[in-house]
Amino acid sequence: MIPVRRVFLSLAVCAGSAMTASAWAQDKKPPVAPEPVPVAPAVVPYDDKLSRLAEVIGSVHYLRTLCKAQGSGEWRNDMQRLLDSETKDEPQRKERLTAAFNRGYRAFASVYTDCTQSAIVAEERYRNEGATLATEITSRFGN
Repeated sequence: MIPVRRVFLSLAVCAGSAMTASAWAQDKKPPVAPEPVPVAPAVVPYDDKLSRLAEVIGSVHYLRTLCKAQGSGEWRNDMQRLLDSETKDEPQRKERLTAAFNRGYRAFASVYTDCTQSAIVAEERYRNEGATLATEITSRFGN
């Protein structure tokens, strides 16, 4: 009987040490890489006015396209040039300005489906507001 006890005892010790080794291996965690420090977006003092200008450009683009005005496609191109010059390496700013353009576009798309006299008046007023905003931004913050 003694040899049987030794066999069971040996098996128990081996099983326990194998279990402990595997449990120990699982407890070991891989080294955690340090989290990258988020880069704060650049604060530009005229971003609010620039966002409004992008929204106005989106509105004018929709209204001029709706009314088949001459040069209606140039507004989208103007917006692209604005994005290229202002948000070259700043994807978050680019997203905000693009969202403002789209918001302006959709605002009038939900109201006007045909070119009416009020659409023409709205386009003219928005074009004037855009010109005013562009003048304010460049005179105050331009080079």
